[in-house]
Formats: sequence, C-alpha cells, structure tokens
Amino acid sequence: MAFRLPAAAASAARPLRSSLLSQQRRWLATPTPVYPVTANHQGTAMVFLNMGGPSTVQEVGDFLSRLFSDGDLIPLGRLQNYLGPLISKRRTPKIEKQYAAIGGGSPIRKWSEHQCEEMCKVLDQISPETAPHKPYVAFRYANPLTETMYKKLLEDGFGNGKGGRAVAFTQYPQYSCSTTGSSLNELWKWRQRLEGKTGPLDDGSDGTIKWSVIDRWPVHPGLVEAFAQNIEAKLLEYPEERRDKAVLLFSAHSLPMSVVNRGDPYPAEVAATVHAVVQRLGHSNPYRLCWQSQVGPQPWLGPQTATSVEEYIAKGQKDLVLIPIAFTSDHIETLFELDEEVIGGSGHAETVKRVESLNGNPVFINALADLAKSHLASGIATSTQLGLRCPGCKSERCHESKKFFAAQQL
Repeated sequence: MAFRLPAAAASAARPLRSSLLSQQRRWLATPTPVYPVTANHQGTAMVFLNMGGPSTVQEVGDFLSRLFSDGDLIPLGRLQNYLGPLISKRRTPKIEKQYAAIGGGSPIRKWSEHQCEEMCKVLDQISPETAPHKPYVAFRYANPLTETMYKKLLEDGFGNGKGGRAVAFTQYPQYSCSTTGSSLNELWKWRQRLEGKTGPLDDGSDGTIKWSVIDRWPVHPGLVEAFAQNIEAKLLEYPEERRDKAVLLFSAHSLPMSVVNRGDPYPAEVAATVHAVVQRLGHSNPYRLCWQSQVGPQPWLGPQTATSVEEYIAKGQKDLVLIPIAFTSDHIETLFELDEEVIGGSGHAETVKRVESLNGNPVFINALADLAKSHLASGIATSTQLGLRCPGCKSERCHESKKFFAAQQL
C-alpha cells in the first residue's frame, strides 16, 4: 500500500507545495534580458567540477589509472601507488567493452559542457554585474583535466597578474570527500603549481585568480523540482491502477565504509535530497535509498541497487522505478550499470524502469543559474560546512586545500 500523509500533515504541506510550484514557474520561464552585458573586466569563470569519463574507448585505460590512483576516492592505503595501476590494468578490457556498449564513450563531457554553457547564458541575463560568465569544465580523471582547465584560464586572461574571479562549482549535489573534496584538492594543487605570486597590481592585489566554491546543493528547490518532474513522467508509463504502488528506488554511488565511518557527510546529504524529492511528490509512492558501483572486496555502503531489485522481484514487487539521485547527467553508471546490468538483467524490463537523467533539462539548467547567481551575490568564498574536516580526517592535503579556499578575499 502506498504511504500517504495524514490529513493534518498533508494540509500543512500545502503551503510548501504551493511555494515550490511558484518557484517552478520561475525556473521554467525563459529569462528576459533586462540589462546589456557591459562588464569592463574579463568576467567570471564558471568552472564545473566532476569526475568525468572517457569520451572514447581508447581513453579508458588512462581514466581508470587516474581513478584507482586517487586515495580520496578509492582508499587503498600504503599500497595505493602499487595496487591502483594493477587494478586499473586488470579492469581496463572489461570496462572498455562497457563503454563500447553505450556508444563508444561516456557522454558526460558533452552534457557537462552543454550544462555549463547554457547556465552561463542565463547568468549573463540575470546577473549582469558579474558578466560575462565564461564556461569551463574540469574533470578529475578524464579530459579536460583540472591542469588543462587551469592553463586555459591563464591563457584566457585570468590570473598572471591580471586577477579575475572564478567559481569552482561542484556537479556533485551532495558533498563527499571522495568526489567534491578530491576535485577541490586537485584544483588547489594546480593553483599552487601554476600561479603563485605574480607581483602586485595597482590596487595592491597579487594578480592571482580569486576563487570561491559552490561545494554542495542537495536540497536546492530547482534540483528537487527537476528530479520530481522526471519521476512523475516515468510513473505515467505504468497503468493507473498500479501507479501509486510502484516502488521508487533512489540509487546513488556507494562509498567504502572506511570513508563513511571517517565521518563523510555524503550519505546524510543524499538522504536529504531523497527526502526533499519525496516530499515534493507528496509521498505518492513507497521508496527506498540504495547504493551502486561498489568496487573491490572491502565493505561498502549498502544495500546494493542490483541486489535490491533482485530481492524486491523475488518478493513479488516488480514495478520498480530507478532514480539516479546523485548524478546530474548520463554516464556509464546510468547507461550501462543501471540500464544494461540491473534492468536488463532483471528479467522484467517492462516493469523495472529508469527515470531520465537531468542532462539538458531546462528546469535543472535554470536551477544551476539560480545557485550561481545567489553565490555570486553573497560575497562568501565558501560555505561554513566546507571548512569542517571529517572527525577522522588525517589528510594534510585536505586541510591545506580547505584553508586556502576559505581564506580567499573576494
């Protein structure tokens, strides 16, 4: 039986639903230019941070080598430099076949560049005081790498004695030291290597790029609305008499329990997104949160998505809706792991379905712009949460990275 709010709670929820619908109309509206872009400086660099993915099968080996060498993402201890390349070499042939099966490469670069470019167009209109906004993408393990992006910033007139403003905008809505934390550590590393002091300007600054960070946004109303609309569209594919009994299975990339137990905030922030989306849906369907993409023999956060689907089907629950709740575009985890392995292997592809990824969703694009505009207007370099290390953190690089970004003067 579908879970429904008691009458009193449903009544209390109506103002929130009304507010969300009002905001939805604002996000769906096409922004109308009010002011011309007249900024007399180099503008604002908007840098999307993400894990990335190989655009071609030939890039898979290098991608995996970087991924398994990153102790922030996959902690392998003192043998990281030995085990990382060994694991990646053994896995490369299998992963190459998976990328070949989804068209010869990951579409994440295409979607990331599209999302950033479209967001910057909206920002030029709604935040003319910080325009022009210039789109950049920095991937942690695939092209364009963080180093490449940073060199492009310098070539484009940022830094090198000229100053300029750049925003590191994570495309992981929910913060984890393994994802956003690793990306920021990498950005800090290349900032230290490629910039440094370049001599004072007339205004007394040192002429380096001034960075600020959008480090998490798990319950932004635009993100929640985009997810909810996609879920509602998918539910319409079920017969009306079965629709409200379909189980919503929210699926997020898992984490090693060693990272979770260190105090990583990711599980709580993913759960916050799930709760906000379910609330927006009016608790129309029963739901669970599960986790995917476990790698290696050590314990990871569960239950696993594939196992959850198998066990629900064994219990007779065959109407299952998979929702990639921690991803902002399609990539190998949606197109192969969920579509091919989980749904294709379920034996019930007609009743086990996946919600469309956000990709070029205009509600989502406008949500990104709304987030960026609010951040740019705040004058704040980072959230207060970014500066707090995990209770069990032992990483000096993490400490230095957080200290650098928090100390930026905008």
